[in-house]
Amino acid sequence: MAITAAMVKELREKTGAGMMDCKKALVEADGNIDKAIEILREKGMASAAKKAGRIAAEGIVSSYIHTGGRIGVLVEVNCETDFVAKTDDFQNLVKDIAMQIAAMNPKYIRREDVPEEELEKERAILREQALAEGKPERVIDRIVEGRISKYFQEVCLLEQTFIKDNEKTVDQLVRSAIARIGENISVRRFVRYEMGEGLEKRTDDFAQEVMAQVKK
Repeated sequence: MAITAAMVKELREKTGAGMMDCKKALVEADGNIDKAIEILREKGMASAAKKAGRIAAEGIVSSYIHTGGRIGVLVEVNCETDFVAKTDDFQNLVKDIAMQIAAMNPKYIRREDVPEEELEKERAILREQALAEGKPERVIDRIVEGRISKYFQEVCLLEQTFIKDNEKTVDQLVRSAIARIGENISVRRFVRYEMGEGLEKRTDDFAQEVMAQVKK
């Protein structure tokens, strides 16, 4: 099938991949856009994995302040060069990550950061819950580990669903940026402040508020 410039343009707009990469993927997929997207995704993830071991000591510290100053986030995201740190692509990624933290309030960056003591406590709670639900003893451990995976998705930034696209996780968002930009990118640390935190107050759906702000 003949690959047209319009097809390459469409694929590039959907994936953010380079023009030649899009053309090669379309050729390999015989012009099928969806298959070409999968090819680019697979190659991009492999490329990102190769770059993950490289030192990322540059980057930026970015902030996000929720409307009215009710939530504030500072996040440090690293890349390999000062040049990339100054690009709109990288800075927009960091802003998205800061907004994610404001909306979803993760406690850790990745599952490896969760203290073992906290994990054991959570496992014990989940085990008691499963027993109280009358689950058979032989499947309790499997149920607990399944629920621990959901726990990681709630408390670990990289495992959370990205608030702007529920088809991907934050980790996939970062890996896509690595493949697109060509440098290793790492979320190093963050801090989140919520006005009145620890004081008695009404509960609001901050994720919904943040997303409403994004759509304006």
